[in-house]
Amino acid sequence: MIKTLLKYAGPYKKESILAPLCVTAEVLLEITIPLLMSRIVDVGIENRDLAYVAKLGLLMIMMALAGMFMGAASSRFSAVAAMGFGSELRLAAFCNVQNFSFSNVDKFSTASLVTRLTTDVTNTQNAYQMCIRMLVRAPVMLISATFMAFSINSELVTVFLVAIPVLACALVCVVRLAYPKFIAMLARYDRLNASVQENLIAIRVVKAFVRSEYEKQKFREANDGLMDQSIKAESIVITLMPIMQVTVYSCIIAILWFGGQLIIGGVMLSGELMSFISYVTQILMSLMMIGMAFTQLVISRASIQRIVEVLDERPEIVGAPEGEGPQLEDGSVEFDHVNFKYAKAAGEDVLSDICLSIRSGETVGILGGTGSAKTSLVQLIPRLYDITGGRLLVGGHPVKDYDLNVLRRGVAMVLQKNVLFSGTIRENLRWGDANATDEELVEACKAASAHDFITSFPKGYDTDLGQGGVNVSGGQKQRLCIARALLAKPKILILDDSTSAVDTATDAAIREALRTHLKGSTKIIIAQRVASVCNADKIVVLSDGKIADMGTHDELMERSEIYREVYTSQQKGVE
Repeated sequence: MIKTLLKYAGPYKKESILAPLCVTAEVLLEITIPLLMSRIVDVGIENRDLAYVAKLGLLMIMMALAGMFMGAASSRFSAVAAMGFGSELRLAAFCNVQNFSFSNVDKFSTASLVTRLTTDVTNTQNAYQMCIRMLVRAPVMLISATFMAFSINSELVTVFLVAIPVLACALVCVVRLAYPKFIAMLARYDRLNASVQENLIAIRVVKAFVRSEYEKQKFREANDGLMDQSIKAESIVITLMPIMQVTVYSCIIAILWFGGQLIIGGVMLSGELMSFISYVTQILMSLMMIGMAFTQLVISRASIQRIVEVLDERPEIVGAPEGEGPQLEDGSVEFDHVNFKYAKAAGEDVLSDICLSIRSGETVGILGGTGSAKTSLVQLIPRLYDITGGRLLVGGHPVKDYDLNVLRRGVAMVLQKNVLFSGTIRENLRWGDANATDEELVEACKAASAHDFITSFPKGYDTDLGQGGVNVSGGQKQRLCIARALLAKPKILILDDSTSAVDTATDAAIREALRTHLKGSTKIIIAQRVASVCNADKIVVLSDGKIADMGTHDELMERSEIYREVYTSQQKGVE
């Protein structure tokens, strides 16, 4: 895990090196001050040499100021290095998530990925800052202060050496007990984020069904669960501090007792005992710092593991390297005995033995009942999922031969769930073509029957849609999504039940515009209304993941019982 993470600190290598160097200088200056203090007591005050006292006193002040400067510099360097490391780590994790296939995202869940990119990265960043500062300061102080204490009186050093095994055993026990508790705590964070995310996205539904109290209770349970798990984890960690304090104060009392006897016996001077106690205090404080640092690392280790899981996750769908593979020359599609299932371990296929040939420029309609795998079928074309059997060719080449960017730029999808982003209408439309002119935006919106309602807004194309497009209706969202897809000028346009929220007249106007606007493009239309596909070159009827029948509207009316039943029931509805 360490090797995986350290490369993200590379851009901040200078700060990562300067921070521990400044800390080391600060500690060495601090270590020297008690020695000077003992000289002042044992030599200057004992001999009433005020000049000597003033000289060493001034030197102590200068060293204290230099130590303060080094401490401030180390704080700045460590902060810059840690924040930069966290930024690089967060960016790398986010970029890897962008490469995930749908199955990879399903493995982690959206809420868990949010926690990993926020809370877990922050914990990891704090751990890195602690490593380049506290975990440098504490060992350097421990070694330096031990050496200085040993040089003053080697016999008294044995007193605090007894404390080291006690503190080490306490630290190991806390680490082993606390780690699984912190893993469980982070899982509770995932549940809390999932509750918040779901509630905020569906806030209008919550209000409409008067479910605010239910959502409050659900959040309260998730929040209380997180609190309880946090208390369990922290209650183990906080036991370390009392153990450390008892050990430290016991050592100081023992040193004062034995040191006092040495002074009475004339073996040790008063100033030496004072400096010795200062060094022992520094030694024991460094041990406490190491203990606290390792405790924090226990918390961070759980987060580090979760971040590394995201970084190490390899996308299940990988295309040809950039710049290699064929270009998408036309919009032809051929399903050759294709089978598909979402999980390899699943028993039954979602799609079975699909044989379908679509010529470039054709308009194909797809009808079928709920659960007939209509959406699953079209998601295979841009490789949002991979087939598990047979062959799928797009533009005359197997889909697996394409660079994914090339393939997906040539296949525009208007999804069943319309997705818009924060920003203006103009910014959302330019997802289809970042370089589209205003004239092209207007042309695409007219084709999608969106221009009129856009111009009715006071700011027109500069209207802010809000998060997820909350400022427009469902039908308006659909038309904006269609316009965005048209701007991409795709070889293949897939409309997944994308006109369900518009009236039949608007639906007909959009279909007519598609015929003229994308003459050479293949159009695949999933629809619930027969009227939306009755003029298609061919209509595919799906049932339970298989092609039940295929043909024109007239042919299917003659021989397909499923199609005839759908058409008849819809005509009765109209009447």
